[in-house]
Order: sequence, then structure tokens, then C-alpha cells
Amino acid sequence: MEQILIVEDDRLLNQGLCKALKTAQRQVLSCGDLRTAREQLLCGLPDLILLDLNLPDGNGLLLLQELRAQSEKPPVILLTANDTDEDVVTGLEQGADDYITKPFSLAVLRARVNTQLRKAGKEPAETAVRIGPYSFDFINQRFCAEGAPVELGRTEQKLLRLLVENRGRTMERAALVDRIWTDGADFVDENALSVTVKRLRDKLNAQDCIKTVYGIGYVWVNEYE
Repeated sequence: MEQILIVEDDRLLNQGLCKALKTAQRQVLSCGDLRTAREQLLCGLPDLILLDLNLPDGNGLLLLQELRAQSEKPPVILLTANDTDEDVVTGLEQGADDYITKPFSLAVLRARVNTQLRKAGKEPAETAVRIGPYSFDFINQRFCAEGAPVELGRTEQKLLRLLVENRGRTMERAALVDRIWTDGADFVDENALSVTVKRLRDKLNAQDCIKTVYGIGYVWVNEYE
């Protein structure tokens, strides 16, 4: 299993990065300062490090210099709000493999992380579920139908995942509502599930795949398997 270390003191950003990069084949560790990062590195080098520059106990470039002085040199991507040409050049000259300025797109970050892992011989494992003309990557939130990308809302993603992971088996309406609307709401409109199913069918052009089992619920049929 590959391992990524995130060194970022912004707690919410750190949590978001962990969530965006974690997969079934990838462990993500996180630290909020240089001291904790150094302690973590004593347990072993990760496959890649995301390193903030402005940390509470010093500049991330100090840790970068220490890493580059070692015999094993994992890829390091710098994350920082310092976006001048001089800052970027300094980071790269100090040995960083890439430099991403804040704010940034998580999709772009994932692509750059995967590029560095690929260069280091750590090709990310396939995470997409492929069914006929469909490709559903629930981890990276990328969905395609007939080779074209499809944008799905969070509720649509939850519904699709439940149907796909249980394809061939009818999911009862009550079970779907309980597992999709998990925000503690006391009441969910009875029509909400029907509306979400229709939106999902239309976006994926999956009328032949997402079937209604009248009086019971819905099922993703095993047409392509």
C-alpha cells in the first residue's frame, strides 16, 4: 500500500486533502507542524510528501532540505500561498518536485500527485468501477458515460454507489432514503428519492440500467455482466 504524508497546519484544508487523496490502496498520514512531521518520518519514508511552507514552527523548506540530504528522496510537492516567481524558483531549486499555490483545485492536485507517484514508479491502482459504457470512480468523484464525463451531485453519487455496489439486487425505497439522507433530518419528502432517481437516469442515460421495481424500490440490472 502506498503512503502519502501531508504536512499542513490548516486543519480544514488538511482534512480535505486527506479525504481527497485517500483510497483503498493508499494510506494518508497528516501532520500540522515540522516537529510532528519529523517524528513521523522516523517511522519510515512515505511514497510522497505534500508540504506546506508556512508552518507554526518553521519554514517547510527546512524539512525539504533535510529530506534531500538523505539517500532516499521521496517526491515532495510544496503547497503554499507564496506565489511569486521567486518563491516558486526557490522551492524547485531546493529540490521540490512540484509547487502548487493556494487556492488550488483538488482535481488538479490529485492529477499532480498521481503524476509524481507514476514518475517514482508508484502508479496509482485503478479505482474506477467499469460497467459496459460506464466508468464510476467514487473515490475520486469522476463519472463517465459513453466516454463523456458526467457531473453528479452528492445525493446522486450516494444513490449511484448504493445501486452499483448492490447491482442485481433490489434496494428498498426506505433503505435507500435512510442511507442517502443521513444528515439527521427528521423528515425527507417522499418524492425526493423519485426525483433523484430520475435525475441520475437522465444524466447517465441509464433508463435501461436503473429499473423501478414497483411497490418495492430500485435495482441496477446486470445487463453488461
